Amino acid sequence: MTVDTEDNQVMDMSEYRTVAPETDEYMEAQNHQPAKTRLSKRRKALPKDGWRLTPTAVKILIAAVAVVVILFAFIWEAVYDGGQGYGAEPRSDRRRQEDAGNFPPRARSEIQDSLSNMDWVVPAFLPINEYSRPGTLIGKVNAIVIHYIGNPDTTAWQNRNYFANLEITEETYASSNFIIGLDGEIMQCVPVDEVAYASNNRNEDTISIELCHPDETGQFTEETYASAVRLTAWLCEQYGLTSADIIRHFDVTGKICPKYFVENEDAWEAFKADVMQAVAKK
Repeated sequence: MTVDTEDNQVMDMSEYRTVAPETDEYMEAQNHQPAKTRLSKRRKALPKDGWRLTPTAVKILIAAVAVVVILFAFIWEAVYDGGQGYGAEPRSDRRRQEDAGNFPPRARSEIQDSLSNMDWVVPAFLPINEYSRPGTLIGKVNAIVIHYIGNPDTTAWQNRNYFANLEITEETYASSNFIIGLDGEIMQCVPVDEVAYASNNRNEDTISIELCHPDETGQFTEETYASAVRLTAWLCEQYGLTSADIIRHFDVTGKICPKYFVENEDAWEAFKADVMQAVAKK
């Protein structure tokens, strides 16, 4: 192909002709292999059985799948509560409400209602809080646990207020269903159908009674002892418990509590006998 220029010179334009990119002719003009040749060589470079994942790639893929599964399970549990729907109670608490205790929920509430109507029990309930009254429903009542305060010559009110103040101080987890004072007054701090933080791994199946004492020996006043017998007997009757179901904190963890009943086994056996005698009279 020739072109006349302005000065009437004839130029050969064959060296400047253009071709479509990626054609064999273009590739040859650029001193490259034709596209078809490159593709055919690329196919020959592949393994006969296709792509293969390296061990590192497999590990990364497995880790990614695991993360997705864990996230899905977390979202399902948190949002849907195992398929129960939005706003459902935690399943453990729901089961406690449906199956808790020796009696159905209505009967258990009646036991607490009876206590609230007794003139010899002072209602002094702790506020709901993380450190002394979580509000968790108790499981089946299998025992009554007897404790001593461990702080000589303090009153039931002082110890009750200490438990209540844990909501503010956050120094420990502690409470009791009942506290019996030096004059025999019975104070209820936590309902009998709720967990109190008193007996370690037995909190969820026991009712706790803390006893005040005047001195370091841990021996109780006559008034405290008599009220402890009365309350323990009433609870045993309500829950169908026997002498074997009256235990010390010592029997749960080995802690020297209640001190006087741990160091004086005869006094402990006498206490249980007095409770069973009171039950028999009812």
